[in-house]
Amino acid sequence: MPTTRKESLYFGLIMCFGMVLFMTLYNFYLNDTFGQISFLGGIADFVIGFIVAIILDLYLVGPLAKKIAYRLTSNTANVLLKVLTISTCMVIGMAFCMSIYGLIMNYAHNGFSSTSIIKDFLSVFGRNFIVALLLQIIIMGPIVRFIFTKYIKVAPTDLVKN
Repeated sequence: MPTTRKESLYFGLIMCFGMVLFMTLYNFYLNDTFGQISFLGGIADFVIGFIVAIILDLYLVGPLAKKIAYRLTSNTANVLLKVLTISTCMVIGMAFCMSIYGLIMNYAHNGFSSTSIIKDFLSVFGRNFIVALLLQIIIMGPIVRFIFTKYIKVAPTDLVKN
């Protein structure tokens, strides 16, 4: 989809915005935070999560996930398989990292009251991974690709006209 660094930035910003928005709401629901957090507190959590996610997407998880996905799909010309592989690798990496972030934020807000950090992490990661993968493949992926190709990506024929 994106072919230039600028296009990759736009694509990543749109994707991170949508994914972080829905995953933040999902985690508020899971943690029964809707009645306990103020509107501004929710916005602040979203903004901080978005900043963390975009940094991870641009500098750590994104490049690593694409490298792995390209190696896994190097022997195929099937575009759908390549897109699904990149999406899955991205979700694995982002769910892993953002679950660590979410756990840290949860401990910061509610205090440390666990007997096992690893158990807490695996629980959070498992719930986030399942929802994030479905959200990415079924909802956000197609929506962001549509927005990107319709409003951002410059077609080669458009360059010739100008």
